Amino acid sequence: MATQRVPPDVFRFAVGAQAESYSAILRAFADAAQRWEGSLGIDDVRDRVRASGWLDALGDGDLAERLKKLAEWGLLDVVQHHAEDYRTAAEYERRNLHYALTKAGAAAWSGLRHAMASFDETGALPTAVLDAIADRLAEIAALLAEPGSADRRLCAAVHELEGHLESLRTGTAHFHAELRRLQRSDDPGEFDEVKAATVAHLQEFTTDLDQRRPAISAALAEVEAHGVADLHRRALRGADLPPTADERDWLERRAASWGTLRDWFRPADGSPPRAELLRAAARGIVGELLRELERITEARSGSSSAAADFRELARWFTTADRDEDLHRLWSAAFGLGPARHAHLAHEDPELVAPATPWARAPRVRVSALLRSGGRVERFGSTGKVRDVAQLAALRAARARQERAELDAAWQRLATGGEVRLSSFTGLEPGVLDRLLDLLGRALASRADDAGVRRARTGDGRVEIELSDPADGRTAELRTERGTLCGPDFAVHVRLVADGAVEAGG
Repeated sequence: MATQRVPPDVFRFAVGAQAESYSAILRAFADAAQRWEGSLGIDDVRDRVRASGWLDALGDGDLAERLKKLAEWGLLDVVQHHAEDYRTAAEYERRNLHYALTKAGAAAWSGLRHAMASFDETGALPTAVLDAIADRLAEIAALLAEPGSADRRLCAAVHELEGHLESLRTGTAHFHAELRRLQRSDDPGEFDEVKAATVAHLQEFTTDLDQRRPAISAALAEVEAHGVADLHRRALRGADLPPTADERDWLERRAASWGTLRDWFRPADGSPPRAELLRAAARGIVGELLRELERITEARSGSSSAAADFRELARWFTTADRDEDLHRLWSAAFGLGPARHAHLAHEDPELVAPATPWARAPRVRVSALLRSGGRVERFGSTGKVRDVAQLAALRAARARQERAELDAAWQRLATGGEVRLSSFTGLEPGVLDRLLDLLGRALASRADDAGVRRARTGDGRVEIELSDPADGRTAELRTERGTLCGPDFAVHVRLVADGAVEAGG
């Protein structure tokens, strides 16, 4: 059976800041699918999400956006709902779109549920599953030996057998991982609480496995004597698959599951079965657990350890009365002393002979920073003060130039009266930008009763009045950047200074 590649967007809903809301929406659609409801509208989705216990209330816009995202990821189908009568256009826009869970959406929700269930499982060696596997194999052998047996009963027995095999696989894997985590645990109390139950469980499982493995192997041989291919063909007839199902893929999955069952109890190549390997691993783990228990018991009996020695040393430090006793205790325990000042030299090294012992050498000055932080002071040269006079002059000159260009642009645009927009020809790029800014401010304002729109610049120096003569004329301003086309508005641009209006030219 070929390995299928998971589409990249299947599990995108389960990560990110909005994962909780996406999961709640998919859960609503999964519950609706179990009730044979084909599709849901946006109102139905909101009601089901709130009824599921998710407290975050979504607005219509947020909910519609999340439904759209799920549809883009292929988890939902968008369908038109024409069965209802809509009274208004708003109601049609709101209730027309319905959503249905796709096959990828159902698989994504099932995968999320399986993953969360796996996080909660602690794992166990299921001894009862061994009996169930043996019973199902015996039932399958009896059905194959009976010519008139029902194919549906055979199909059900095959599915139950595969379910028990999967329980055995997942249970042993989780239990082994839990044991490894327990062995790595640093808490002796946690290990001590489960030691007896764990060892007893392992011993019981290995005993049951030894007793039941021959019966399972014999049942496997009996079924294979009737023919595994015939078993799967009859199970396929009993499955009653829909016409769109891939029968070849179904048979390949059954064959792979049967091969796994053989690997566990009766490999075809003569290699050791997985059940025997599991038995050996379980017995090895029992030995490891018993050795760990012995180590914990010896530690509790009073034998010395590094942690106990350090705790005892700490108690000695707390009972010392004088600083001299503390220093003697430190030297006796560790034999170490601070030597961060060993590199320091006398102020005049020539006065001290190199062979002078430490006890007779004159003292050197040790800074407080060396004693507290282990570093010495380093005095460097004072940084130069940056001369910003030239930079300030350049900025002032630039500001004056920009102010002059702005004044020239306003003088160039001042109309001195009402003119048509088409009269603004031959404008430089900078002046054209100012004109477009004025037009934008005017068009963004509200017209008065006479249909005139007024606006001012941010500094209040220039005012524009804009009106539409309604004669249908258009204006075309050809510039270096292209051609500006639009209605030929009536424009009046004037300069304002200290509350007085200046007329331009």
